[in-house]
Amino acid sequence: MTGETTTESVLVAGAGPVGMTTALALHARGVEATVLEAESADRDRSGSRAIYVHGSTLRTLERIHPGLGTGLVEEGIVWPTRRTLFRGKEVFSRTYDSPGGSGDIPHFTSIPQVVTEQHMHDALADVGIDIHWDAEVDTVTTSPDGVRVGTADGRKWESAFLVGADGGGSTVRNEIGANFDGDQSENAFIIADVGEVEDDPRPPERMFHYDAPDADGRNVLLVPFAGGWRLDIQCIEGDDPEELCSDERMREFVRDIMGKRYADNLEWVSSYYFLQVMADAFVDEHRRVLLAGEAAHLLAPFGARGMNSGIADADEAASAIAAAIDATTEAVVRDEVELYAARREKAAEFNLTAAGQAQSIFKVKTR
Repeated sequence: MTGETTTESVLVAGAGPVGMTTALALHARGVEATVLEAESADRDRSGSRAIYVHGSTLRTLERIHPGLGTGLVEEGIVWPTRRTLFRGKEVFSRTYDSPGGSGDIPHFTSIPQVVTEQHMHDALADVGIDIHWDAEVDTVTTSPDGVRVGTADGRKWESAFLVGADGGGSTVRNEIGANFDGDQSENAFIIADVGEVEDDPRPPERMFHYDAPDADGRNVLLVPFAGGWRLDIQCIEGDDPEELCSDERMREFVRDIMGKRYADNLEWVSSYYFLQVMADAFVDEHRRVLLAGEAAHLLAPFGARGMNSGIADADEAASAIAAAIDATTEAVVRDEVELYAARREKAAEFNLTAAGQAQSIFKVKTR
């Protein structure tokens, strides 16, 4: 296949939740898409990652592929109680009588991202959309008439539009000359998955501990999801994230914060820094490439805005492309794509501001 050129209606770079949503949303609007993914089909997807799926996201997924949103609800959980503690003493607690929402869709569901992705893979298979694995985007060339893409497997692709959903290190973003601008947190964070103790589970409560004595004064967030718990620890001055991520140290944290019975249930651990950045352009100069998700913006996790805003990007990108394909003039094509950029840039700015305000409350310093 090396050197051959394949023509498709729309190309989508990236087979994460945003890329798969884009393909499904296009299909729902009668436009077929081809998904190009840099990694292999057996890639490691360890970690719960984006566990909090907003009700609006669930409704979007249900609309573009009936059964997708409700399937996530059935497999996920809705935790009814929020608690906040300061130095070990409870200062706030609220329990909701019902999950809220409308119809079969609650306000949210809590489910590991790998499960969300599996449901999306099943939806793609249902409608016959294939993912081209080991097809990392190398080059992107645009013109008023469309896009030419080269992938690492030596293939050439042509399409009317390309959606760049290839993550924070997006080649698509770099190829169209867009740049990230923003801040990074000075604080590191440790994130871990802890499996549930089935015969003696904790109550399904989201708990935030300020200056938690059991974590030597660090801030701790504990959130349940289907099958386990997310443990998030904010590092303090002098912490070595690598040392804190060691199995021995993390088992100590789990034991002290969650109880001895959870100490051996550590399943995954990682460290990270918050990024608050946004691309200076969400579309290329010819209005044939649209950036979505982390290719367009990276957000601090407060409010669970990352995957949820990316899926909103994907749905609006599909709407813009479907309208542009039906357009009779190049001016209308540009208008539709520019409207996408204006709307999603505004949304990204809003999310960055909201996440930034939360950072100040949690005393997260940026640089």
